[in-house]
Amino acid sequence: MSEIFGSFGGALRDLMHPRMLLLAILPMLGALALWLGLAWTYWGELTHLVDGWLAATALSHWLPVDGFLTSGKLAHVAATVLIALLLIPLVLATSNVAAALLAMPLIVGFVASRRHPALVRRNGGGFGGSVGNSLVATGGFALMWLVTLPLWLVGVLGPPLALILSAWLNQRLFFYDALAEHATTEEYKAIHGATRVRRYLLGVLVAAFYVVPLANLLVPVLCGLAFTRFALSRLAAHRAIAERRQMPSAK
Repeated sequence: MSEIFGSFGGALRDLMHPRMLLLAILPMLGALALWLGLAWTYWGELTHLVDGWLAATALSHWLPVDGFLTSGKLAHVAATVLIALLLIPLVLATSNVAAALLAMPLIVGFVASRRHPALVRRNGGGFGGSVGNSLVATGGFALMWLVTLPLWLVGVLGPPLALILSAWLNQRLFFYDALAEHATTEEYKAIHGATRVRRYLLGVLVAAFYVVPLANLLVPVLCGLAFTRFALSRLAAHRAIAERRQMPSAK
């Protein structure tokens, strides 16, 4: 656990650097502008579509057709809530993907130059691998969000579900990119298999900041910094152990 908290605490300090702070604001603001703009433009069509679907369900049979609480009014409220719930994961996933694809090379360079300047880059991954990893991560996240969406109507399940799904997305997106420039394929597989629990714990720790107003704008880059610190430290330790094992045979 000390390794997890150390990576997270170091990421918070790195985030205060002007370059990282600017880099942190851009992905979330861009994602918010994109999806809120689309929602504003097509809000009428979206609510009409969901209204029609909800009105065709059992709601229209057991609610009155006039008065304060009609099936039409309830369908419209439910449509608005449903669309809002769908916008949350879209903004989250988009900002994280933007950070993973565009900001991570800068983040990795920043952390490596300060923390591990002697760590050799062996380029086991590349941009194509990063894009593929991002597609799998966002696709899996979207599928899990849609499958669990009915559970969000049960109030007590919403926050833990958001935390778990965000933690999964965080570790899936950023761990690969944190090692892509430095680790070989074999090193990545070895570290990936040995750090499963710690990756999820770090993902949960960072995901908790999504509920903090204003601070949640910085989460994608904070996540990138935390996973880069953790991953490069693991890689340095992995290589040190491998070198010690080779020493007797070299004599």
